[in-house]
Amino acid sequence: MTETPLLLATVGTDHHPFGRLMDWLDAWLAADPSRVRALVQHGATRPPRTDLVGESGAVADLDYDELQKLMSEASIVVCHAGAATIMEARRHGRLPIIVAREAGLGEIVDGHQARFARRVGAEGIAVTCTSEAELHAALDRALARPEEFTLPEVLDPDAVPEPVRRTGELIDGLIAARTGRTPEAAEDGEPADVPDPEAWPPVSVVVATRDRPELLRTTLGSIRAQDYPGDLRVVLVYDRAEPETDLADPDPHRGITVIENTRTPGLAGARNTGILAADGELVAFCDDDDLWRPGKLTAQVRALLATPGAAFAACGIAIRYDGETLERPLERRRIRLADLLRSRLTELHSSTFLIRRAALLDGIGMVSEEIPGSYGEDYELLLRAARHAPLVNVPEVGVDVFWHRQSYFSQRWATIATALEWLLDRYPEFAAEPAGYARIAGQIAFANAARRHRRAALRWTGHALRAKWREPRAVLALAVASGALPPDRVLRVLHKHGRGI
Repeated sequence: MTETPLLLATVGTDHHPFGRLMDWLDAWLAADPSRVRALVQHGATRPPRTDLVGESGAVADLDYDELQKLMSEASIVVCHAGAATIMEARRHGRLPIIVAREAGLGEIVDGHQARFARRVGAEGIAVTCTSEAELHAALDRALARPEEFTLPEVLDPDAVPEPVRRTGELIDGLIAARTGRTPEAAEDGEPADVPDPEAWPPVSVVVATRDRPELLRTTLGSIRAQDYPGDLRVVLVYDRAEPETDLADPDPHRGITVIENTRTPGLAGARNTGILAADGELVAFCDDDDLWRPGKLTAQVRALLATPGAAFAACGIAIRYDGETLERPLERRRIRLADLLRSRLTELHSSTFLIRRAALLDGIGMVSEEIPGSYGEDYELLLRAARHAPLVNVPEVGVDVFWHRQSYFSQRWATIATALEWLLDRYPEFAAEPAGYARIAGQIAFANAARRHRRAALRWTGHALRAKWREPRAVLALAVASGALPPDRVLRVLHKHGRGI
């Protein structure tokens, strides 16, 4: 007696539902459920009808070994247009029947699967179906003429035509590739679909902390709640404070390592201690009083991997102050040194930074421990990173940044003034950007006015106005130096509008 053929259908692990394929399969199975034994891996999609496949015929996920076993046993393989799945089916001697996810139907983020499906269909690598009728016809043919869907010999992955193989690597993490874009997507700067979970690089999040136990716990919760598919481990660095060792967690996928700052006291030294202790391919920073939104890291890693040569990524922020929330997305995807000289770009907050660890150790360099009081170390790191290569930015808001009286640098005017003078000395490029020079000179003027160093405030006000006669910080510095405005009131008003000096 001939054994009933096995039909294996898989939609992969993408978080977008693929109900269209499920509907088409249900309709074909309903015509005669006895023709095949069906096993459908449905992921985030609603499962197939159990009256057609039985209770054991629908599974949300399959591990790698299970998938390999089923592909070797299946007579028919149906899948989405994921390169890894297509190549695995062919490796087991099966000509896959594929249906591409469509961005316009909310099944994926862009059109790379449709482009790839057309390419592999034209090359004879798979049978591509773009409609329900085409899928049903392909399934009927696979039953009637199984020899057409059995490869004469198991495919050697290296035998795949090079353009097809390379395209697959770029869009779906084939053979452990670390990217998720097609060549077409690389041209327009848009991120592509999520690669297989194994292709997501491990991330170490450095959190430097000091005397904020309650805020810290909320911050850690937001980091561990990320939807990131890869490993995500926190390196919690205590700076001039007794470590809370009870926060340590050995979980290899969402663990926390607790250590003390062994370098220069202050934020820069603490972050560098964390970088050196990190074991992730990527390093992220998060201040101990800020919150990550759930999709922050996934979006950034996708954008970073999608950009050849990129080493640094940021994202938009929302500023939370005095009960108000102001969203500050930065509507650009590439940041260059000239952009940062002209403007601090407040949206590029340190809690958004995601950097290749190798670049921090050799290339960009680690956080500067020379800056007085570590003030502005994040901006200085941005300038250095932009010298290395343009920065990648995800415009959408990914981090809630809290401004409050506990902020580490709130009202430390002497440190601020000294650190900004240091910055101007180290970056002569500001002389060629009058607006950028005037901005920093105005900040120094305001800091000196706030600390009642009137002569220094007037001197730096003059520097600022000579570079840009309408520099608003210089005007505010004059008002504070004259006693017309208290500095605290100026900051409160600016913070209400999501701005700072």
